[in-house]
Amino acid sequence: MIRRLFPHPWLTVTLIFVWMLLVNKLALGSLVFAVLLGIAIPLLVAPYWPGQTQLKSPLRLAAYVGLVIWDIIKANLTVAKIVLFYPTEKIRSAWIAVPIELTSPEAISMLAGTITLTPGTVVTDVSACGRVLLVHCLHAPDPDAVREEIKTRYEARLKRIFA
Repeated sequence: MIRRLFPHPWLTVTLIFVWMLLVNKLALGSLVFAVLLGIAIPLLVAPYWPGQTQLKSPLRLAAYVGLVIWDIIKANLTVAKIVLFYPTEKIRSAWIAVPIELTSPEAISMLAGTITLTPGTVVTDVSACGRVLLVHCLHAPDPDAVREEIKTRYEARLKRIFA
């Protein structure tokens, strides 16, 4: 019975949390609406999302979120420095194909979202087989180093988080 009402419990919790952040005030009406959304949206998407996301380690997920927030802060400073102080001809934009070993759609989405949220990089495409991400970098004088950093800093951690 509980599984039918909450087909994706982590999505329910996330939706409630995000809604309360968006509203930006703690009020009973906002909380009730957040709970209604947290129940209704997973029920509506359940037929299109039949599998359960298996997390090996929710604590590692929290550490990953902290790492990503730190990297976003650092990347903001780096991008500001590039935009403000680099001559245009010294900026080395690059398209980089990043082969990935992740198989879970949620893990692949989280990796693509992480890359896109980090200023200076954006995932523009995922191959049809789901094994390669096409990433555009604002400044990548060494594309191999960027590819390796994505694989070691993000993908390796996501492989430990998702089953």
